[in-house]
Amino acid sequence: MSEPLGTPKARQSQVEFIAMLAIIFAVIAFSIDSMLPALPEIARLLSPDNVNRAQLVLTVFVGGMGLGVFVAGPLSDAYGRKPIITLGFAIYALAAIAAVFANSLEMLLIARFVQGLGAAGPRIVSQALVRDLYEGREMARITSFVMMIFILVPAIAPSLGAVLIHFVGWRGVFGAFVLLALIGSVWLNLRQAETLPPERRRPMNLTNLMASAREVLGNRQVQLVTVVMTLGFGQMFALLSSAQQLFSETYHKGAEFPFWFAAMALLSGIGTVFNARYVVRLGMRRIVVGAYAMQVVVSSVMAVLVLADLLPEPLRFPAFFIWAVSVFFMAGVTFGNLNAMALQQMGHVAGMAASVIAAVSTIGAVLIAAPVGLLYDGSARPVIIATLICSGLALWLMRSINEV
Repeated sequence: MSEPLGTPKARQSQVEFIAMLAIIFAVIAFSIDSMLPALPEIARLLSPDNVNRAQLVLTVFVGGMGLGVFVAGPLSDAYGRKPIITLGFAIYALAAIAAVFANSLEMLLIARFVQGLGAAGPRIVSQALVRDLYEGREMARITSFVMMIFILVPAIAPSLGAVLIHFVGWRGVFGAFVLLALIGSVWLNLRQAETLPPERRRPMNLTNLMASAREVLGNRQVQLVTVVMTLGFGQMFALLSSAQQLFSETYHKGAEFPFWFAAMALLSGIGTVFNARYVVRLGMRRIVVGAYAMQVVVSSVMAVLVLADLLPEPLRFPAFFIWAVSVFFMAGVTFGNLNAMALQQMGHVAGMAASVIAAVSTIGAVLIAAPVGLLYDGSARPVIIATLICSGLALWLMRSINEV
């Protein structure tokens, strides 16, 4: 990665770097989306008296990841990026094995929580790894390319999950998690050089941790971007946690759910293509503001149509589908840019900054998504209203965020 960016060797290295990061990020996405087809069976077997509780299989994983990122970043600042990513993969895989043997919903949720803790290492430290090598709009462009590949995982994860469930049951999905963790860990350790040399590491002691945390938390740009990311993740996780019930019960597309979900993810992937192509020219802030403004308009129209019951039966699912695509499209053009904006001034404490930003935004997103999912009432009203509120607040906050 030390070659000038314009040389053939550098371009080849960059392509492999992006592909490797996409695999690492894909482990996280697959851990969430592949479980969607399993929720009805998990609810029937482990929570027959309250089927909505099966959604917690998704949210506790995200909650564990949100807690884990508090320590993953600072550990990587002290010991390097590769060892902490590898350790995270190991914890993730062991928890997946434990989930195979869970005989109650409570035990499954504990295993999923620990799995989320392990996933925090690959998720958060890989962001610091990108910041070690790139900055500004170039960092946002690299992240967009990663997301472009990464978007294929949510597209096919429910279908792959459904296939695995058909042949080996829902517990077999956790075996796929172990395999993915092994692939990501081996690729990282064989092909990627350490990006944080010993002389740039920060000893992990209370004084250094407190100083780094104060610097990150005291930066107004980081504060504002983190809140915006929380709102963005919150509305996306709310839709994800309700997706299976919405497609199956509300719109009677249960048998076709994996295919509709794949189409939704692939169409929304246009957002990452757009961002990768135009972010250097237009800037991160302008694209993010435009995306949230679009979402406010789309969700306002959808809220009026649903709340006033103005849609005839044949148009209800197409309207919902278009709206859901817009939510994922918005994620494709905002998350990479927001992350780059937050980390731009934090290169010397990238691990801590990535941890704080991810921890706050992930835990905050769970606090938004979990109640929205539990409020599911047979309609899309709760998630549409939540998305409108979150996008409106995010758009308002973006007025105070500067381009970098």
